[in-house]
Amino acid sequence: MYSLGIETSCDETSAAIVKDGRKILSNVISSSLSFHRQYGGVIPEIASRMQLETITAVTDAAFKNAGIKLEDIAVISVTVNPGLLGSLLVGLAFARALSLTNAIPLLEVDHLHSHIYSGLVDAKKTPRPPFMALVVSGGHTSLFYLSDFTNIKTIGQTQDDACGEAFDKVAKLLGLGYPGGPLIEKLAVRGDPASIKFNCSDTRSPLDFSFSGIKTAVMYLVRNRKLNLRDKQDIAASFQEAVFSVLVNKALLACQMKKVKNLVVAGGVVANSRLREKFRLSLKNTGIDCYFPGRALSTDNAAMVAGFGYQLFKRGKKGVIYA
Repeated sequence: MYSLGIETSCDETSAAIVKDGRKILSNVISSSLSFHRQYGGVIPEIASRMQLETITAVTDAAFKNAGIKLEDIAVISVTVNPGLLGSLLVGLAFARALSLTNAIPLLEVDHLHSHIYSGLVDAKKTPRPPFMALVVSGGHTSLFYLSDFTNIKTIGQTQDDACGEAFDKVAKLLGLGYPGGPLIEKLAVRGDPASIKFNCSDTRSPLDFSFSGIKTAVMYLVRNRKLNLRDKQDIAASFQEAVFSVLVNKALLACQMKKVKNLVVAGGVVANSRLREKFRLSLKNTGIDCYFPGRALSTDNAAMVAGFGYQLFKRGKKGVIYA
């Protein structure tokens, strides 16, 4: 069974074809990041215009790479929330047109739920539900309890900045570029993570997150100071370590509270090598297995959308044929 995924929630335009919910036949991604970098963040109007211009070519390339035709597709899945409104509308309108003109069922899926599936598609070993999932990206930081692919419950989320958003803001404070995550990771490798004692703010719920306070702490630390390279390396390492400790500790607590032995960690921030290492070391003697997507699947992509849509369709969620 072949499924087509369409993903346009932020600045990427992606189309992918997945076989039986697991095997990626193609996963084409076009990014407008180079246009946004000069502004220090994603400009919604630029993102949606680029998606409008490229979505047809990206989808054509996905079919060419997969070696199949549109009539071979059993179900189309498209991201409908959360995301940038204009960008989402581009993907949704395109997917609805394909559904209508070719009588193919269309499933509208949640972007964050699809990110959970990025740790399962094209993987040699996958967890069976129930399991916990932590999605950490530029726009979201959320903990989910998945008892089944059709039953996903949010049990924790950020109360202010998302984790990736905090990285971008701290990178700006340090005079780095955009996006901030990879740049801070590069600096942190040579820094001392114990040089500065940073803390993330407490939250009312033990499974919620708050990253605004630590960002403000960095702002006060660097204000009116001329930083040399060593200063920046130590700040980056200390900031990163404090944030990652919170992510690891709360994900572990969630697993213990729900009595599950499997944890999926996904989202753009998971491309960070130190975060992966910290999860592996912290969970080593807990009896909890941790699953990550490949780095190519950590950022927004349509393969996770196609795979997740397949699981919903297989479990009886009926796709809509727009008429």
